[in-house]
Amino acid sequence: MKIVRRDLVPNGPGSVKMVPEEADDLWLAYNLIARGDTVLAVTVRKVLREAASGGRDAERVKLKLEIKVEAVDYDKEGSILRIRGKNILENEHVKIGAFHTLEIELHRPFVLRKEVWDSLALDELHQASDPSASADLAVVLMQEGLAHIFLVGKSVTMTRSRIETSIPRKHGSAIAGYDKALNKFFENVLQAFLKHVDFNVVRCSVIASPGFTKDQFHRHLLLEAERRQLRHIIENKSRIILVHTTSGYKYCLREVLDAPNVMNMIKDTKAAQEVRALKEFFTMLSNDPARACYGPKHVEVAYERMAVQTLLITDELFRNSDVVTRQKYVNLVNSVKNSGGTALIFSSMHVSGEQLAQLTGIAAILRFPLPDLEDIEM
Repeated sequence: MKIVRRDLVPNGPGSVKMVPEEADDLWLAYNLIARGDTVLAVTVRKVLREAASGGRDAERVKLKLEIKVEAVDYDKEGSILRIRGKNILENEHVKIGAFHTLEIELHRPFVLRKEVWDSLALDELHQASDPSASADLAVVLMQEGLAHIFLVGKSVTMTRSRIETSIPRKHGSAIAGYDKALNKFFENVLQAFLKHVDFNVVRCSVIASPGFTKDQFHRHLLLEAERRQLRHIIENKSRIILVHTTSGYKYCLREVLDAPNVMNMIKDTKAAQEVRALKEFFTMLSNDPARACYGPKHVEVAYERMAVQTLLITDELFRNSDVVTRQKYVNLVNSVKNSGGTALIFSSMHVSGEQLAQLTGIAAILRFPLPDLEDIEM
């Protein structure tokens, strides 16, 4: 995210002009923009004009509008942020109070104004403008006849391609057809890999599968790179890692992120911290259940008793339209940090965030056991 201008008071009012430069930036903007904020951007609106014939013609006009936010929608596939609200800027084409939907796309600047820039919003702003926080990882998750290519960013996991090919069984006379179908499948995956994996952006690329599919495709990739002189693959072959998974479906991404050789490559990134913390939580929950809890009520009681060592919370809880509820979670994060604990805000667009959301979206690893928590209703 490119920050063009910043004019704000911490825990007070102010505005920031920014330009989203990648898909991750739109997701961060989605988490920053809350109901009640105002957003100023250039937009296009259809207006009616009097025609010479006496009728009325519709014309699309470029306008600068500022709207008071009522709803925000993030379109992951199209990389667009849609912000709906009422216009508050005097304009000859759009009345004050008229509804309008702003569409924020990549490289389109906008100004966000808030009445209160709380600590969480400032953290998100800092994260958005920190280029070193980008943690892109390309993952080819495959099994015979099926492959997915994912890009794991600092906040968003995006499915870039899905390749499916029917492969006959490897028996008797069908073996020739099997080899031909497998080569065709590998060629389709290779084309998708060349299209979506840019080694100038990603730290490393992972090829993952059950069995030997990953090894066969890796060999095909390197042989074709030599044959076709694909320099960017030949020069970066040390950054291609092989990992064993149980299938080629998205839920196995957590097995990829958990693999020690991948973790070493991305250990300082947000995605890796989330995976490590969630693994630690589940280990604690099975080995010493009195030192792990989840659910708002249980975590709140644990915090009141100064027992929270690591707080795990999804960004979805902060998008609550109720300002008081949002502030409650912001205060909880700040208090845990101030008391020497760790607070990790999980992206609900990562596989680890999806897992945490299934556990109510909030959990904690405790400093000391609280066995009586089980008696409290969640």
